[in-house]
Amino acid sequence: MNSEIFLAVLGAALLHACWNALVQFRSDRFIAISLMAIFSGVISLFGVFFVGLPSLGALPWLLLSVAFHTGYCLFLSKAYEQAEFGQIYPIARGIAPLLSALLSWLILSEIPRSLSLVGAAILVSGVIMMTFDGRCGPNKISYRAIIYALITATFTACYTLSDGAGSRASIEPLSYILWLFMCNGITMFVLLWIMHRNVVFREIRQHWRHGVIGGAMQLLAYGIVIWAMKSTPIALVAALRETSVLFAMIISIWMLKEKPSMLRRIASAIIMLGVAVTKFG
Repeated sequence: MNSEIFLAVLGAALLHACWNALVQFRSDRFIAISLMAIFSGVISLFGVFFVGLPSLGALPWLLLSVAFHTGYCLFLSKAYEQAEFGQIYPIARGIAPLLSALLSWLILSEIPRSLSLVGAAILVSGVIMMTFDGRCGPNKISYRAIIYALITATFTACYTLSDGAGSRASIEPLSYILWLFMCNGITMFVLLWIMHRNVVFREIRQHWRHGVIGGAMQLLAYGIVIWAMKSTPIALVAALRETSVLFAMIISIWMLKEKPSMLRRIASAIIMLGVAVTKFG
């Protein structure tokens, strides 16, 4: 992985942790996530006028990815309603690189190096440790929250693989990125309307600033990842992106005033070690 892509994906990891932290501004996490997806779609809508239509070869991947992104948003919101940001984020993101590596091997025949597999094993051990964090006491996390976080990770791995394949099938990755976010924004607006039609426009008026900022960060963060996956093995990009776990840990302590247990700190460090070994393996 060259330095340009390496630094770009690190920046994407920071942006990803930031928009996830911004979700906490609203007690109803689904509304918060939906608003960000809607505004990222609005931004993309202006962009699609300057790019062509998605390549025909990329279209099936794009449609599949919209479905995966929708599932991701639904279960991420459920997970955040069950536990703290600092508890959910490492679980939801930490397991995704392993699943991405496995799927890219099975479907795209991209075989990670042996050291990368060692890193994945270290990473998963940290995730397992995270799931046992605070099973009693003030940091208690429910099994339901863990299940939601793991399902979120599965959707993350699926859309990562789909978007990696879609980016490679595209003549122009930017076109794929903008059409993906526009379609995802439309889908999330429809879901939000179905579930909260009485408050949709009130929420947009009250929280549009959070929506615009979060949506822009969401678009830029994942747009960088899709661009990187066009020329770099998907498993490596997915692993490096999860350095966002470290940024999330800092944000949860510094900005959200969460008090992580020592076990959670150790588990986060182990996850980061696994991510690093996976990346450099």
